[in-house]
Amino acid sequence: MHIPVPSVVRLNRYVPIPRQVGSSPSRRGVFARDDWRCVYCNASAETIDHVVPRSRGGTHTWDNVVAACAPCNHRKSDKTLAELGWRLPRVPRPPSGWQLRGFRGQRRPDPAWEAWLPRHGKERARLS
Repeated sequence: MHIPVPSVVRLNRYVPIPRQVGSSPSRRGVFARDDWRCVYCNASAETIDHVVPRSRGGTHTWDNVVAACAPCNHRKSDKTLAELGWRLPRVPRPPSGWQLRGFRGQRRPDPAWEAWLPRHGKERARLS
C-alpha cells in the first residue's frame, strides 16, 4: 500500500513554535549554519574553529565558532584573525530556528521547501 505524503504542508492559521533559547553550539549546528563550507576559503568544511582561540580566552559560543577546512584550521592554529591578516566574510551568529530544527542530519532541506525558508536573515519570496 502506498500513501502519498506531501513534502510541504501550508497551514491556514498560525501555530507558535517554541523557541530554543541559549542553545550551545554543536558540530552539526555550526556546519548547517555555515552551509558546510569553510568560512575562510569556501572549501568543504570538516572541522570547527574558534575565531578567538580558547587558549586566548575565547568561548565556545555561536558567535565564536565557525566551520573550517582542516588546512585553514591548522594554519590558523591558536592565532587571532588580526595576526594572520584574515577577515571573516560575515559575523558568526546563532543559527535561525529553521536551521536548528530543519536539518536533523540532512545537509540541505528538501528543494520543495526553499520558497518557504528564510536564508541568511532574508525572507525568500513566498508562494501564494
